[in-house]
Amino acid sequence: MPAPTIAVHDLGGTGPTVLYAHATGFHAHCWTAVTNHLPDLRHIAYDARGHGDTPVGADWVAGPVDWNEYGTDAADVAADVAETVGNGGRLLGVGHSMGGASLLKASLSAPQQFRGLIVYEPIAMPAEAAPPGEQDNPLVVGARKRRSCFASFEDAIANYSNKPPMNVFTPGAMEAYVRYGFTENDDGQVHLKCTPEHEARTYEAAGNHDTWERLGVVTVPVWVVSGAPRPLQPSARAREFASRIPGSRYIQLDHLGHFGPMEAPAEIAEIIAAASDAF
Repeated sequence: MPAPTIAVHDLGGTGPTVLYAHATGFHAHCWTAVTNHLPDLRHIAYDARGHGDTPVGADWVAGPVDWNEYGTDAADVAADVAETVGNGGRLLGVGHSMGGASLLKASLSAPQQFRGLIVYEPIAMPAEAAPPGEQDNPLVVGARKRRSCFASFEDAIANYSNKPPMNVFTPGAMEAYVRYGFTENDDGQVHLKCTPEHEARTYEAAGNHDTWERLGVVTVPVWVVSGAPRPLQPSARAREFASRIPGSRYIQLDHLGHFGPMEAPAEIAEIIAAASDAF
């Protein structure tokens, strides 16, 4: 069955090109709060399968979510972007959570496409740390219970802005998340583009890829960025994650959590600018 066409978005800017990959349940435009601080870089971002403007695809409707395919999609997008914008076929990749894992997988299959990567709390783990089944996985349970529609965009913004975990978003990041992450349907309400079921299925499959075991053969320069280490969070394993990648740099921002790029976009932008100069 055919894979879906991946939606790719030009987020503006001029200069060397940066390719952005988002977290589970998010979308390309979540990065705009960061990219607005970097006018001297060209910003391209894509919506992963089942997120934003990219459909799930017939191959996944009938089968399980496959994180290896998230990586394949990232590699395909990188190749297309490099061909379109030039840069000698080499991009700076920036990924958050699932997006970080996707770009790392892409760099393993197509290292020639990347001059470097910045990954914020990427999702990869040893086999023995794979998440539990649905009943014991709070991310899966929470996703399936997620409210998927609101009366208006404004109602969604107010809801998320007034309770954790997303109340840490800057106003600009929240506006982008809602305006591009929801669509208005015929019922007059706004509905999540990434359905709670697809988000839950993605979390369920998070341990079913071998990225952790392959970190030792990553050849592109990588900066691993993390918030304060917290139990049962990707941050708890971020330092070890970085230590497994040859020559990587580890940056720990103790005042941030897992949503760091939406919580402190100007600070993340400074890291991206520094990496762009360094790689």
